[in-house]
Amino acid sequence: MDDKPSSGTLFGMPYNFERPSIGRMLSAYWQPGEGMLVEKPFGIGYTLNLASWRSWVVLLVVGALFWQERQGKEEEVAEAGPVEVVVDDD
Repeated sequence: MDDKPSSGTLFGMPYNFERPSIGRMLSAYWQPGEGMLVEKPFGIGYTLNLASWRSWVVLLVVGALFWQERQGKEEEVAEAGPVEVVVDDD
């Protein structure tokens, strides 16, 4: 039977399907010497490196945008008020 590799790169995108351990999961998200993006501990692609201040800026911007969107939806519901529906029975 052909043994397939459980980690590597495919078209420049890293993948890792080895069984994750707690230590590997924690160390993957906190790598002080690396850049903003690091390889995922399990799966395909990259994830944020929480040891980088740039990652925290990204998380704050995403959180602010999410909060702003939720506030806009709540205002739309409050402004809409009651709606009259007319049904024509023919």
